[in-house]
Amino acid sequence: MATHCLFFPTPNFCRRSITHRSAFSSRSIFFGASLKVHTNRNQLGRFSRSPTPIYCSSQEFDVVIVGAGIIGLTIARQFLTSSDLSVAIVDKALPCSGATGAGQGYLWMAHKTPGSDIWDLTWRSHQLWKMLAESLKEQGLNPTVELGWKKTGSLLVGRTKAQLDMLKGRVKQLNEAGLKAEYLCNSDLSELEPDLFVDKDSAGAFLPDDCQLDAYLTVSYIEKVNRSFASKGRYAEFYNEPVKRFIRSNSNGEVKAIETLSHTLHSKKGIIVAAGCWTGCLIQDSFRNWGMELDVPVRPRKGHLLVLQNFDYLQLNHGLMEAGYVDHPTLSDIESSEDGRSLSVSMTATVDAAGNLLIGSSREFVGFSTELDESVVRYIWKRVAEFFPKLELLSLSDLSANRKVRIGLRPYMPDGKPMIGPVPGLSNVYLAAGHEGGGLSMALGTAEMVADTVLGHPTKVDCAPFAVHRVLD
Repeated sequence: MATHCLFFPTPNFCRRSITHRSAFSSRSIFFGASLKVHTNRNQLGRFSRSPTPIYCSSQEFDVVIVGAGIIGLTIARQFLTSSDLSVAIVDKALPCSGATGAGQGYLWMAHKTPGSDIWDLTWRSHQLWKMLAESLKEQGLNPTVELGWKKTGSLLVGRTKAQLDMLKGRVKQLNEAGLKAEYLCNSDLSELEPDLFVDKDSAGAFLPDDCQLDAYLTVSYIEKVNRSFASKGRYAEFYNEPVKRFIRSNSNGEVKAIETLSHTLHSKKGIIVAAGCWTGCLIQDSFRNWGMELDVPVRPRKGHLLVLQNFDYLQLNHGLMEAGYVDHPTLSDIESSEDGRSLSVSMTATVDAAGNLLIGSSREFVGFSTELDESVVRYIWKRVAEFFPKLELLSLSDLSANRKVRIGLRPYMPDGKPMIGPVPGLSNVYLAAGHEGGGLSMALGTAEMVADTVLGHPTKVDCAPFAVHRVLD
């Protein structure tokens, strides 16, 4: 009797919450469930829909991808649309249950530094996102409906002399790199964003062409594209399937398959691990059983994001970010029950395509915890109110009916660069993880790089800065 895999059309909003367990406890590796959303119960109805299963019987694929976040899904799409390879994608949970679903969805370049290692990859990825939006228009589709696409422009706001000097230099760099960027003095800034607090020491770097996406809509669209290849026998999804182990060939030592809770999936071309902050657990525990020590230094970095639905009290014309976000300094004056967690909070604010205000954001190291910390939410509110004084007139408790808090775990890398490429000594195993808060931003460029590497094609962007061996040596 043939075993079957299930395709589940993903809910527009996933409220699933799964507690992290150490790899191989109960012989299962748990990953991809790092998002919790705290929300009013009567808000849930419009987000959920019943899954409709679509069946296939194949257990052998050219490529098997572990992780169904934005990185894994776009890698699948890249293989499907640019080659004739078959693809299976595996995840413990559902798409948007990890870091992808917890973010703001911005594709902004204002806080990126030209010439840095991630600049070319981010720029290439943004070009690909814009090309995708244009292709949707050419097909008679609306990118706002399909992707939550919105050309917001971005503003990097400074309030000290040192920050203003930094902004002037950044605008010059961005223009020299080919982007349209403007330095705004305080009067220009006030005209552009009337509700923003502006004084004599305020200024901004403005990039009018920056855009943003809605992660849930974008994932839904990518899944729809991927599933269009299922009828040709080229695509399968294995959601809610914990990975138990990797299986090596006795003849040459290469990894030939992965075993999930219910299936053994064989790969002919390559296995790609794109499991976000769980990538280290997957690799380390699997390879240790083979006598190989591979310390993959990706760590979970927790973040809170406050979502206010249909919030029109504040006029916000663009996506905003405080200049301090570039460095995301550690703060020590926050009320908290935990010590030594390296918490930082910086103001970010944008309005999504549905009219919801998204404000943040926080970063902290607390392991794999996705529990709500109200002290962090209060500090985010306080920090944002310093930039938008109108919010000081409101209490968070008054907004509870329209409030959601997204909590996710960013895959943090110590050097700030993702790992993209083959694992040394195992040419058929590839990593694509460690993008921290830039998963959406770098997704399409990463997918292109992974597919080109596996297929033996020249990469469009230099892949050397992202080589896996740099963090294993």
